[in-house]
Amino acid sequence: MSKATKKIGIMGGTFDPIHMGHLILGEKAYEQLELDKVLFMPCGNPPHKRNRKGRATDEQRAEMVRLAIEDNPHFELSLIEMHEEGYTYTYRTLEQLNKANPDTEYYFIIGADSLYDFDTWCRPDRICKAASLLVATRNAVPEESLKEQMLYLEEKYKGNFIQLHTPNLEISSQTLRDWIRQGKSVRYYLVDEVYTYIREEGIYRA
Repeated sequence: MSKATKKIGIMGGTFDPIHMGHLILGEKAYEQLELDKVLFMPCGNPPHKRNRKGRATDEQRAEMVRLAIEDNPHFELSLIEMHEEGYTYTYRTLEQLNKANPDTEYYFIIGADSLYDFDTWCRPDRICKAASLLVATRNAVPEESLKEQMLYLEEKYKGNFIQLHTPNLEISSQTLRDWIRQGKSVRYYLVDEVYTYIREEGIYRA
């Protein structure tokens, strides 16, 4: 087995829309783990959910990510999960990346809330084998509880869970969509180019 020469972080999500919390988390992961780059990987929607009312299309979500990260040389857009089937399991994506890039070590970024749902994910054992898990903290989750859950999952799945030291920014895409729908300002929660794109495209409007 060849030794890894690259360290790449993966930030997955719907990014509907991508906001400052996502970007700060990616930047802190890059800094703390001394990564070569961070892939922003919007998940695809199945064909029957492609044009959900009040949501951005796959193409719009990908464009918002591109606009949000274009001025950061160590951020990169990956469309590996946007394909005709519209949905893929995390373990399959990670195994596909490992097979294509055997010289790379992957770090999959998750929020603290996902840590407590991890047992319900499809094949958590294979996820742990394919990547290290970077866990972002949240104000609502006590430090001791977070560490206990990470240790439990490490032992159960023989994985590597690493706590990310990040500022606790309680921003959700759902809240931002609601604010836009209600005509409230979302400035400073979004990159200016994304904010302009949403207004010009009329995304999330009632």
